[in-house]
Amino acid sequence: MKAFVAGATGQTGRRIVEQLVQKNIPVRALVRNLETATEILPPEAELFVGDVLNLTSLSNAIGDCTVVLCATGAAPSFDITGPYQVDYIGTKNLVDVAKQKGIEHFVLVSSLCVSKLFHPLNLFWLILFWKKQAEEYIQKSGMKYTIVRPGGLKNEDDQFPIVMKSADHLFDGSIPRSKVAQVCLEALDQPAASNKILEIVTRAEASEKSIEQLFVDVV
Repeated sequence: MKAFVAGATGQTGRRIVEQLVQKNIPVRALVRNLETATEILPPEAELFVGDVLNLTSLSNAIGDCTVVLCATGAAPSFDITGPYQVDYIGTKNLVDVAKQKGIEHFVLVSSLCVSKLFHPLNLFWLILFWKKQAEEYIQKSGMKYTIVRPGGLKNEDDQFPIVMKSADHLFDGSIPRSKVAQVCLEALDQPAASNKILEIVTRAEASEKSIEQLFVDVV
């Protein structure tokens, strides 16, 4: 296995890269700023400068990778096209190139509540709407996929168990980014995670289960 990570310098993406390195999985990270990436990503990661909006750079960047993990997301800005460009077109481009390259598994980090059109986050240039369109594009691609929809993302860890449900069953809650990364990596090895949408949060009162069992329980 060799992993390609898009959005590698984001708060979630960098944790995905770190955990891949910890598991001794070769990883290529797509970055837009090489200097920044060198400062925050582990030296074992292979860095490739490119952009999800540039199909040529994507094809070169993926190279001989066998799995793709996408943790991109539009940065807050006054550009009303940001979510459309990054969360939809960028992901669509990545799916198209991954399919051409024969990628074995595509993992997308999305968000809770993407099916709720009138969610407050859609006031920010329809960010959830465009994430949902990206999800649907992946589902129709014919590739093996796992879509991970985390709750509110926290940089600090907690010791609470993960709660995992199928699409449109969780509508609140939060989860550490490190656990989102863990779920994404485990999905690559567990057949029960294939072709599923996984909604995840952590809750103090939840029962502790292995991630493998959580995958199996989602139908």
